Amino acid sequence: MNKQSIYGLTLEQLTAWLAQYGHKKFRAAQVWDWLYRKRVTNFSEMSDVNQDCIELLAEHFAITTMSEHVKQESADGTIKFLFKLQDGNLIETVLMRHKYGLSVCVTTQVGCNIGCSFCASGLLAKSRDLSSGEIVEQIMQVQLHLDEAKQDEKVSHVVVMGIGEPFDNFNNLVDFLNVIKDHKGLAIGPRRITVSTSGLADKIYEFTDMNLQVNLAISLHAPNNELRTRIMKINRAIPIEKLMQAIQYYLDKTKRRVTMEYILLKDVNDRKEHALELVDLIRDMRDLASVNLIPYNPVDEHSQYQRSEQQSVREFYDILKQHGINSSVRLEHGTDIDAACGQLRSKQIRVS
Repeated sequence: MNKQSIYGLTLEQLTAWLAQYGHKKFRAAQVWDWLYRKRVTNFSEMSDVNQDCIELLAEHFAITTMSEHVKQESADGTIKFLFKLQDGNLIETVLMRHKYGLSVCVTTQVGCNIGCSFCASGLLAKSRDLSSGEIVEQIMQVQLHLDEAKQDEKVSHVVVMGIGEPFDNFNNLVDFLNVIKDHKGLAIGPRRITVSTSGLADKIYEFTDMNLQVNLAISLHAPNNELRTRIMKINRAIPIEKLMQAIQYYLDKTKRRVTMEYILLKDVNDRKEHALELVDLIRDMRDLASVNLIPYNPVDEHSQYQRSEQQSVREFYDILKQHGINSSVRLEHGTDIDAACGQLRSKQIRVS
């Protein structure tokens, strides 16, 4: 029988669980230190933890629940991992190198049901949510890879933008965030963590009220309902008006910036009129909202879409800037290793 990942417990949850078996609070702190600071891969390596506790943990939990199935390394240093889970499912995790540090993009679901018509992740429907432990373990697996290289490198930033809709796996997402933020463990600062959602408005309200202090990004990709519904079926259930109301609530309550992600699709959403519509859509929140323009990664199964011309990207960007909208064009990473999220997983499944 597959065991639950120990990484799925926050420090508070681990403390409470061990207390049920008569172990004092300091024991959880010891175990936590071994997991996240010393980064052991076997309970037996926890040399200052008593044997009863080690046996108890080993009986109920596993430290390693996934294995490396495929690893691809780009010329720019980006590494894409395809991990195999205990049930045989495959997920992707990406390590990216930036001037400001090392960022890991994690997956939250096996497949995706949001159904964005340009996205490789949604080629395979969601079969299940990942547990909080499986999401944390993606960070740990990447960190162990870095440890083995003995370059004294550490994961410094996390983006929750891999396969799946994070807010559709909300409780596990929150536990994951609390684990990686914990200052006694990985200690990844909340301002270095970004969660992206396609626009589940009710969860944006809930996320806001929890005051987790992590960054929020919105997969917008269109400035009006007609176009957004055409390329993102979620807009049928949650139209732009509802989404913008939720974003405004987030801005009013947190006073934190929000990033609007906008994939540029040639002759679909990249024209001058679309840029001007986008300006009108976010004009009232421009002090705290920025737009991240994203070059499209072509996907074989979505051949109806092509990457926007460089001139169109520049003109779109210039219009936003001219109207006082803070904007940027996302730097590309790993273009030579199936850069589109979900692409590697889809190809492996087709091959097998």
